[in-house]
Amino acid sequence: MRPKLEVADIFRRHGDAFRAAQGNRLSQDQRKVMAAIEACRTPALGGHVERCEDCGVTRISFNSCRDRHCPKCQGLARLQWLADRRTELLPVPYFHVVFTVPAPIAAIALQNKAIVYDVLFKAAAQTIRDIAADPKHLGAETGMIAILHTWGQTLTHHPHVHCIVPGGGLGPDERWVGCKPNFFLPVHVLSRLYRRLFLKRLQTAFDAGDLEFHGELARLRNPGEFAGYLKPLTNIPWVVFAKPPFASPSQILDYLGRYTHRVAIANGRLLDCQDGRVSFRWKDYRAQNKSKAMTLDADEFMRRFLMHVLPKGFRRIRHFGFLANSCCRRKLGRIRAALAVPNECLGTNAVRRQFNNHYLVAVSLRADNRFLG
Repeated sequence: MRPKLEVADIFRRHGDAFRAAQGNRLSQDQRKVMAAIEACRTPALGGHVERCEDCGVTRISFNSCRDRHCPKCQGLARLQWLADRRTELLPVPYFHVVFTVPAPIAAIALQNKAIVYDVLFKAAAQTIRDIAADPKHLGAETGMIAILHTWGQTLTHHPHVHCIVPGGGLGPDERWVGCKPNFFLPVHVLSRLYRRLFLKRLQTAFDAGDLEFHGELARLRNPGEFAGYLKPLTNIPWVVFAKPPFASPSQILDYLGRYTHRVAIANGRLLDCQDGRVSFRWKDYRAQNKSKAMTLDADEFMRRFLMHVLPKGFRRIRHFGFLANSCCRRKLGRIRAALAVPNECLGTNAVRRQFNNHYLVAVSLRADNRFLG
């Protein structure tokens, strides 16, 4: 059933005034996202007529925008992606490791999204791979799925990467090396290496002239100012958080489904939009996940939402190590041989068909509810 309020409704009511007020501050990518969400499932994108073969009832279904930032258009992409991941699951513990950046780095990232987010991905992945390869810790090649989120619960800019990592790796002798029960890698060691790798890559990007600085950060164009800006960050802990392992591989798909194709805010969290003000629910993690309500001016709500629009073509889900696309099939075959488990009996296409059929049924039911209601 359609939520009583959607992000699209807010854009349709207040988008024109917001675009006029923002002027050149809105990027072309942000304007395209606004237009796509506003047009989603409306006559503007066309549609098709559906007819029931039993009773003859017909209805018009309008097309989706399929933009990856649209709260309504992630279902099919998510299910297809999960179908592919199902064939890669191993009968081992899986861990969830989160890498974040300090606020001063987030400020640079907001003006250099593609470069700094890429640094975040690569520094996090290299940290896990390097520590796992160290014989003092695991002594094996590991793999991971990394998912970028750029938002906090109140839509503020909070870039971080969620890594789903099998609890072990492929040893030099082609044997599977499992981690200790309920323990993957030491977080304090991960944190120190991650900080060093990230700052090194960021400095390299600066030296190459790839970073841009505007407004309050314009002074960082000077190498001395940039070095001074980063220096305090070398002496503070960088947050790396590792959660306990999942109870079973089957839980991983359910968990990933909540993370992979999420957007900055789901329509279900919206509460009201009146008198130019938008209210929505959020979880206060510092108060034992207590649910609270926040109200923002519509312009501020839209500004925060659009702050999380990614650069065109930027990949927010990436695979590393033995799960990298270039070697995944070959190395997973070796790992399954080492674990003495059979390869996945369902091929990727068959699994995708299963998920697609499930998705089409679900969409049909929701459409019926809208049609009848």
